[in-house]
Amino acid sequence: MTQTLSHFINGQASAETSGRTADVFNPATGEIDAKVPLADADETRAAIAAAGAAFPAWAATPPAKRAQVMFKFRDLIVQHMDELAELVSRQHGKTLPDAKGEVTRGLEVVEFACGIPQMLKGEMSEQAAADVDTYSLRQPLGVVAGITPFNFPAMVPMWMFPVALACGNTFVLKPSERDPGSTIRLIELLHEAGLPDGVLNLVNGDKEAVDVLLTDERVKGISFVGSTAVGKYIYATGCANGKRVQALCGAKNHMVVMPDADMDQTVDALMGAAYGSAGERCMAISVAVVVGEETGDELIKRVAPKVRALKVAPFTDPEAEMGPIVTADAKARIEGYIDAGAKAGAELVVDGRGLTLQGYENGYFLGGSLFDKVTPDMSIYTDEIFGPVLCVVRAPDYERALKLVNDHEYGNGTAIFTRDGDAARHFVSNVQAGMVGVNVPIPVPVAYHSFGGWKNSLFGDHHVHGPEGVRFYTKLKTTTARWPSGIKDGAQFHFKSGAEH
Repeated sequence: MTQTLSHFINGQASAETSGRTADVFNPATGEIDAKVPLADADETRAAIAAAGAAFPAWAATPPAKRAQVMFKFRDLIVQHMDELAELVSRQHGKTLPDAKGEVTRGLEVVEFACGIPQMLKGEMSEQAAADVDTYSLRQPLGVVAGITPFNFPAMVPMWMFPVALACGNTFVLKPSERDPGSTIRLIELLHEAGLPDGVLNLVNGDKEAVDVLLTDERVKGISFVGSTAVGKYIYATGCANGKRVQALCGAKNHMVVMPDADMDQTVDALMGAAYGSAGERCMAISVAVVVGEETGDELIKRVAPKVRALKVAPFTDPEAEMGPIVTADAKARIEGYIDAGAKAGAELVVDGRGLTLQGYENGYFLGGSLFDKVTPDMSIYTDEIFGPVLCVVRAPDYERALKLVNDHEYGNGTAIFTRDGDAARHFVSNVQAGMVGVNVPIPVPVAYHSFGGWKNSLFGDHHVHGPEGVRFYTKLKTTTARWPSGIKDGAQFHFKSGAEH
């Protein structure tokens, strides 16, 4: 029997009233796993209203008490790790180790949120002028909202709401309608941890719900992770309606491979970075820029057999190295890019199309694909494919390799593999990207640092989680105070005794 999911508004599951639903598929089988309601404007406004009503009391709750809820939430995530990972895998398709890794990275942000009280401390200057003190406070924005993608249905929401809530905001979350099961379960666990009703609300939906969040004056801030096309719309519409917006968008992450790189280490790192989670992540390495023809030849010689040997299987197979693509449409789109790359003249060394698995013929499976001799004018180079496709571009020297990275419209993450400290230092200083790895293929920062890109990979002034996340979800208030001093004038202050009270 197909499960019907719910919204979560004002502390309880809320059945749909819009009359609209969408199917959630198991990508390994192509079968319907659940039905999800799509909120209309009224349901979305109800979630906003619940968050607005809960805000005054939650903002007034001492930060240490808010953190206590996060500590309990953290323990519940650990207890339910296997359940959450299976929900992710069943609706997204990624392998169980990938899914557990995702939940764990989200958990790290929850642990960071447990310590937010120390980051909400203000600053003070005594005697800024004669008898004048100046001090600053960080206060919550109010009702804020998050719009999250399908590729990390557990982790990305946890990049947002734990930080926002620990800072004293209330929250409305709109997860991806493709795989919301794990997200909904996280909300249930947070309420089990003691979160008051209305502080965190969830509405499933599509553009109708999103547009309400973007235009309702009660929503003060919007966090988004997704494609650049949608991110530009979120940023423009949210800002036009007076909201603070952070929109983390597309990517085309390059790994520069220098001639002196440790090739064993490089190949192992590249396989995980390019094909992990079927390439459906904004930090995937989708371009390897090899410096020198010999370096390129050696890389292709080593990588190609590993790509051919990838174990593609459903998450229920403990030996699976890569799962299916999230939807049939996404699979068809990726196959279209492979077609276009071959027609454009790139050398298709490994073709992942046409893969079928016995017993899973209706699943959305693709093998890994590998292109060599890709040029910057090809769509497989310019566009974010968001699938298990690695492009190798050959550069004659380091300078032109760096220029390739910097000339691309995206600047999310990048990496260099080398033994040369001077080259690595120059790369870190001069590359135009928000996150850089040195012999680290996917340079996602730990939770107490902040995540975000440059150029068309980010719209807004603040990166997500870490100190930048606290700054995004709070507004600065500075007070300058002078008190009349009766002491200087010989005045005496008299206080009533206990008997007079």
